Amino acid sequence: MTIDWGTQFAPRLRQAKGSAIRELLKLLDDPGIVSFAGGIPDPALFPRAAIAAAAQRILGDPRRAAIALQYAPSEGYAPLRRFLVQTMASRGVACAVDNILITSGSQQALDFIGRLFLSPGDMVLVARPTYLGALQAFSAHEPVYGKLPTTGDNRTPEPYAATGDAGAPRAKFAYAIADFQNPTGESLTLAERQDLVASAAALGLPLVEDAAYDQLRYDGAALPSLLALDTARAGGIDAGGVLYCGTFSKTIAPGLRIGWIAAPRPVIDKLVLIKQASDLHTSTFDQMVLHDVATTLPPEHPAAIRQSYRARRDAMLGALDAYFPQTVRWTRPEGGMFIWVNLPAHLDAEALLRRSLAEVKVAFVPGASFHADGTGRNTLRLNFSLNPEEVAIAGIRRLGGVLHRALAA
Repeated sequence: MTIDWGTQFAPRLRQAKGSAIRELLKLLDDPGIVSFAGGIPDPALFPRAAIAAAAQRILGDPRRAAIALQYAPSEGYAPLRRFLVQTMASRGVACAVDNILITSGSQQALDFIGRLFLSPGDMVLVARPTYLGALQAFSAHEPVYGKLPTTGDNRTPEPYAATGDAGAPRAKFAYAIADFQNPTGESLTLAERQDLVASAAALGLPLVEDAAYDQLRYDGAALPSLLALDTARAGGIDAGGVLYCGTFSKTIAPGLRIGWIAAPRPVIDKLVLIKQASDLHTSTFDQMVLHDVATTLPPEHPAAIRQSYRARRDAMLGALDAYFPQTVRWTRPEGGMFIWVNLPAHLDAEALLRRSLAEVKVAFVPGASFHADGTGRNTLRLNFSLNPEEVAIAGIRRLGGVLHRALAA
């Protein structure tokens, strides 16, 4: 008998869709494509020599090699967790080792948080647009999405506190990116951060902070994280309600797949159980390499990353000013990796992508993927971190030509 696989899959996976970004990344194999699609760091900026030296030191020491290649505690490599306690302190958050869980990238952190809190029909509050990877992680648990309240909204957060508001379910948690949001590149002001933390606390609502880009600031003064504000409000991390998801993917290398969650101890205790059931522990070898590199890299390394990405952002913004139609609008981020583009309402970004690939071989991500409700079809995301300035300028010029022709049709 032939198995009908479609009937065997769990209902939550029967309608699952692949990531538009993951599919677009396959285009990088074509050397003729100028890709503004993925949120990809420049591999030329990876500290390859430091990573190689750390790996050699670890494997060359029989005692350390035995630790690196063996099973290990689910919570993570203890020296790395202690280092992260210091890291969080430098970011205004006092915490203990027991408040830290090492994850296989911050994407795993989002997956675990969805598993911890969500049942079918529960509500998650998200920005519109928001990070596609978060929507994928949470949607596996069949929630509904509400709009994250922001300063100036007519709707206050109180209707999310309990079942009501035309039958809407109670929100289980809110998800936010305070610094250089993916996909828009925009950041929350200090007042918006304070309002969001206060609203979540008043409702007893967990607040998930995705801090993937907070170390990539190019202009302006750094602002406190949501976790720092909440810890100060509550008098300590264990008395608060913010779960901070951090990563080394943007500042060292994504291939090591090292992220972390800093959160109240009761939350970490439950997340450890999920970690045990998922992959036992993140690669100890990778954690040890990462720890050696992170504790020995000179301060010039992150400064060089910021200098390079600032120049690429400025080059792309200049090209947008020069080559895009005046009826198109875009963000001007102070950091991160992305610029968000709003097209005239009648243009469809997916159709524009097909035309752009066929005519000029330029790729980007259509914006509808970042909207939980499927809107935003006239929006798109551009990445500026990967390509050298001259490549970005040439790609924007070609894409601008496609846009001019589309608007003239």
